[in-house]
Amino acid sequence: MGVSDTLDTALATARERYVAAHPRSRELAERAAEVLPGGNTRSVLHIEPFAFRVVAADGAYLIDADGHRVLDLLGDYSAGLLGRRDEVADVVRAVLDRGWSYGAMSEPETTFAEAVVGRFPSVDQVRFTNSGTEANTMALLTAHHATGRERVVVFAGAYHGGPLYFGAGGDGLRIPFEFAVLPYNDIAAAESEFAVNGADISCVLVEPMLGAGGCIPGQPEFLGALRQLSAAAGSVLIFDEVMTSRLAIGGAQELLGITPDMTTLGKYLAGGLSFGAFGGRRDLMAAFDPGAGGLSHGGTFNNNAFTMAVGASVHQTLIAPGALRAVNQRGDAMRDALAKTFADASAAWSVTGWGSLATLHPVAGPVTLPDDLRDADPRRRELLFHELLAAGFYIAPRGYIALTMDVTDDDVDRFVAAVAEIC
Repeated sequence: MGVSDTLDTALATARERYVAAHPRSRELAERAAEVLPGGNTRSVLHIEPFAFRVVAADGAYLIDADGHRVLDLLGDYSAGLLGRRDEVADVVRAVLDRGWSYGAMSEPETTFAEAVVGRFPSVDQVRFTNSGTEANTMALLTAHHATGRERVVVFAGAYHGGPLYFGAGGDGLRIPFEFAVLPYNDIAAAESEFAVNGADISCVLVEPMLGAGGCIPGQPEFLGALRQLSAAAGSVLIFDEVMTSRLAIGGAQELLGITPDMTTLGKYLAGGLSFGAFGGRRDLMAAFDPGAGGLSHGGTFNNNAFTMAVGASVHQTLIAPGALRAVNQRGDAMRDALAKTFADASAAWSVTGWGSLATLHPVAGPVTLPDDLRDADPRRRELLFHELLAAGFYIAPRGYIALTMDVTDDDVDRFVAAVAEIC
């Protein structure tokens, strides 16, 4: 039997074990498929043969529909960084007590905005949205309005939301801007694009670390070159820090010492509730001032009472330099331990990431570009997911990990030991 046949057999066995262990989840999946295409409304949660279904959460643990208790190492794809803290629940209860759905401004909105502006060097003013996807769309439109230009520079493998995905299969739902899709971490390609089309480029939209593209950090010299090129061309540099804002109080831009013109945010900043934001230089954001630029930016739930109250509160109680430093150092130590595990086992696996974010790849590495993953066998990713889930650890099927503040050093040690045993 060849390696490919062995993988097929192992994966089939793992799926059969999953089905046998999750009869209630299977029933719920069949019911959902009648009214939801594919049985879900968030495509990233689909796995074969049916999705993992959770009925409760307890600290760092999830309890699925069949009663299994597993360690949550996915952290709701980074939105759950702060964990499941009483402070968040208390704020939500307080909103319930005083009422919600105002259709008006409320005080926490300003407090939350002050916290965001105070954190990020590039943000003089901010506007809230419901997701990172909305934030990135609004940032692109703001740059278009400010420059009067059409062309947008983005990077292969980047994910800025469902309609702004530049990996395999992203074309069908992509917003029809005029995109120049360049290779990530390639200074020469960026220089060539600006040399030819600089006068037409409205903005550069870049993740300081490709998130869904494999947790591949941007090289500082590459991101610095984008700052220089965009400034020289009069283009707007937008850092998508939906994920990387968790790396420090001032996000990746603080660690890199690079200040973009605009920043987009999402995920954990509202304690796990729906949230997004875009902000930047005062002259750019002035376009949304009714007395100045006059652009209209609507959204019934942009300033919903729950998100605003939680966002204002967690910045005072849960988000502090020390807390962020601790969870990111734990992530750095985890990646080092995983890399050593793969090396000791002579396993054709590698790990990438930054701080508390990581992705496991079924290739020997190193991985510095999405192209380095072209030979990655998706069967090996799926097999690792199923083996880890059976061992009591929940990560993304693509190998993505986002630690929460509820995860301990002992939890990480147990996870690394489980990976070693699987290897």
